[in-house]
Amino acid sequence: MNTVEYIVETIGKLVNIPSPSGFAHKAIAFVKEEAERFGFTCDLNQKGGLIIHVPGKVEETIGLSAHVDTLGAMVRSINSDGTLRFTSVGGFTMQSIEGSYCTIHTRDGKEYTGTILANSPSVHTFDDARTLERKEANMHIRIDEIVKKDEDVKALGIETGDYVSFDPKFSYTESGFIKSRHLDDKASVGVLLGLLKDMSEENKTPEKNIEILISNYEEVGFGASYLPANITEFLAVDMGALGDDLNGTEYAVSICAKDSTGPYDYELTTRLVQIAKEKKLDYAIDIFPHYGSDVSAAYHGGNNIKGALIGQGIHASHGMERTHKTALKNTLELLKGYVL
Repeated sequence: MNTVEYIVETIGKLVNIPSPSGFAHKAIAFVKEEAERFGFTCDLNQKGGLIIHVPGKVEETIGLSAHVDTLGAMVRSINSDGTLRFTSVGGFTMQSIEGSYCTIHTRDGKEYTGTILANSPSVHTFDDARTLERKEANMHIRIDEIVKKDEDVKALGIETGDYVSFDPKFSYTESGFIKSRHLDDKASVGVLLGLLKDMSEENKTPEKNIEILISNYEEVGFGASYLPANITEFLAVDMGALGDDLNGTEYAVSICAKDSTGPYDYELTTRLVQIAKEKKLDYAIDIFPHYGSDVSAAYHGGNNIKGALIGQGIHASHGMERTHKTALKNTLELLKGYVL
């Protein structure tokens, strides 16, 4: 299997493993198994994130990251009619999840399916079905169990604080598009595993030691707040946001010059642009004013690093996302140019 097809297949597996921020242990275990299959050793940090160790030719150590945690929700309370109120995990609009199927994960390991709905879910019976503001207070989860009151729900073992994951609806089209929730950032996790696959199968050693962090709290802002002290440069592999006044596309790798945290390291960002030019990649330089990354968390955590951010272009981020396999290839090739 060629590496891009491996990446796409891996993304499909990953997005179907529920992993809202703080509930990513199964996805972390999957990535750990893949990395070890390629011959690399791994450790878990105290937050449950994964660190993959890649020996290099010289003593200096650089860091790469992608995050396996996704958007999701938690049960906030149980309504008297047996529906659930929920609270968001990560930043998204209620419109982007209305009508979505979901799964409730209890703390004793049970799972129940449901649907996320507005409190006025039908135009046939509610005058404000079209106009009701979509916000948490006006939304609920309908559970696919015979429940008529809150006591019925509690009898299932569902409690406040149980995680809720959103069904991804993964699809890989004949034209090369990958459509799914959670491409932010499981697409990049797939790309990093593709990099490990190529280094292993081609017996290539990077110039510098690499510590790859697969973080599990990025969507809530502190995935990479603490890094190993020996890391000098830290490159987040996340996503390229697409929209008005932006240069990226679903086919290119985006190089972020500045996001909501501020400018990324000038020298490192310039080096990445030069690599993209030398390799004749389809790339874009962009500024993301409503965006933060694992490097943002590392900066706020006081880490002494140079930081930069790249990622394949993702359309409709934090919604029903889409990218193309050529963007995955461009991101992979930029990474190879950086580390090898």
